[in-house]
Amino acid sequence: MGGTLIGFGLWVLFGCFMIGLGINAFFSKKAVGFWANIKTFPVHDIRAYNRAVGKLFLAYGAIFILLGVPLLGGQNTPFILVSALGVMIETIAMMAIYSIYITGKYREK
Repeated sequence: MGGTLIGFGLWVLFGCFMIGLGINAFFSKKAVGFWANIKTFPVHDIRAYNRAVGKLFLAYGAIFILLGVPLLGGQNTPFILVSALGVMIETIAMMAIYSIYITGKYREK
């Protein structure tokens, strides 16, 4: 049982890190980056853009933590697949939302 609590604790820590990134995005004065090592595109409304990215990170972190709950059942539970597939689907959805919706709405024209 101790190993499952440590694993879940690490899972929650990463989710809290993502929530922290979202909170940081809310208060940032410069346009926050989404992709690693790529300069942010020219943004016409930085405050609204940062709020949208912040909400995306907050939602990702919260859902990530919820998807980790099956880890408390141990390694051999069949629900562990829910966590693995859920995180993959959530990550792809996050990238799609950013690329299609947020980029399209806030890119300077």
